[in-house]
Amino acid sequence: MYQQPQYEAVSPKNWLTTLLLSLFLGGLGVHRFYVGKTGTGVLMLITCGGAGVWALIDLVMVIMGNFKDAQGLPVKNQG
Repeated sequence: MYQQPQYEAVSPKNWLTTLLLSLFLGGLGVHRFYVGKTGTGVLMLITCGGAGVWALIDLVMVIMGNFKDAQGLPVKNQG
């Protein structure tokens, strides 16, 4: 019996854009504004990315494909 492949829902936001924003402007939370997480983006802006720790954690999460947008969908490289 043939089964149709199961596709995981992914964010419409571009992974590479999220990665570059996180890498270069992560301390300002710009990548969080990009994916629609305005509240935590403002917190990152005020705390300078949680003194860099929060920004580093987000960068690792983006690289690994575990970072999620405001709708809870993973931001992944769709290539």
